[in-house]
Amino acid sequence: MDTLIEAIPTWALCYLFNSDATGLTDEEIALIDQWYTENKVMGITTATEQEGECFPYFSHYPAFGLPAEVVDCHVMVR
Repeated sequence: MDTLIEAIPTWALCYLFNSDATGLTDEEIALIDQWYTENKVMGITTATEQEGECFPYFSHYPAFGLPAEVVDCHVMVR
């Protein structure tokens, strides 16, 4: 198992962490699911300096989707 740091769009965090698709379109859900499956993701946690701290920033190259505000996350893949 490998751990990568990926820039995950903030709009996708509730779905990835809590399976809460509130406010997401079917296309956004499909995009997240496709990325999750293609990368064989086993788990995701935020890459924080201290417990509970996240530092969102804008990225032109998030892990998936269009340029957006992102949070760095540890992504465990097979």
